[in-house]
Amino acid sequence: MSPPRRALISITSAAASLFNGQETTGLFISEALHPYNVLTAAGFSVDLASETGSYTPDWLSQQPDFLKGSDLTTWNDKTSDFRQKLDNMPKASEIDGSKYGVFYASAGHASLIDYPTATSLQKIAEQVWANGGIVASVCHGPAIFANVIDRATNEPIIKGKRMTGFTTEAEKDMGIYDELKSWDAEMVEELAERLGATYERGAGVWDDFYVVDGRLVTGQNPQSAASTTRAVVEAFEKL
Repeated sequence: MSPPRRALISITSAAASLFNGQETTGLFISEALHPYNVLTAAGFSVDLASETGSYTPDWLSQQPDFLKGSDLTTWNDKTSDFRQKLDNMPKASEIDGSKYGVFYASAGHASLIDYPTATSLQKIAEQVWANGGIVASVCHGPAIFANVIDRATNEPIIKGKRMTGFTTEAEKDMGIYDELKSWDAEMVEELAERLGATYERGAGVWDDFYVVDGRLVTGQNPQSAASTTRAVVEAFEKL
C-alpha cells in the first residue's frame, strides 16, 4: 500500500543572532513556503510543525532578493493558508508520524541549533522512513539527520546515501562561519562525513541543485527549495 499523500514540513523553533548581533536567524521563509506551494499543487495535504510549536522568521529570508511577488503577498496575508498553519503550528510531539508519506525539513541557520536534538521531529522522520515514505531536506535541513535512524538497520538513514545541503564555502563567503562554530554547530558537510553519507554540491554555492537517492531527497540552498520539492513529488509517485 502506498504511503499517505500527506506531507509534514518541519520548522526550526530556534532563533539566534548573527553578524555580531546585528541580525536574527530563524526559519528561512521560502524554504517552507515553496515546498508548501509545490506539495499542495500536487494534491498533498500539508501540515507544518516545529519542536516547540513556535518559530522566528529569519531576517535575510524577508529581504527583497528572497521574498517578493506572490511569496511576499502570501507572507503578508496572515489569513493565507500558509500563514494560518505556520502561526498555529502544533508541537511535533502532538503529531502522529504514521499519517504522513513525506517528511520535509525546511531550515534557516537556526536549524543548526535545534534540529540535531529535535527528538519529536526526528521520530516523525523515522516513522515516515519506516513506512516507506520520502524523507527530504533543504539547505541546513540535514541537521535533523543527526539522530534519524533507519529502524530496520539501526543506522543513520543517510549512511551510504548521496546527499546535499548548504555548503561550508557559502558559510565562509557570508562571513559567519566562525560565529556558527561558536554555537558548537556542525556544518552540513561535516555531518554528512561523520554519518557516512556522500556529500555532493553544485558548482556554485547559490546554484539550484538537489540530489535524489531513492527515498532521500535533499536540496542545497534556498534557491533549490522548489526544485527539490518537485523531485520529492516525482519520487513519491514512484513508490
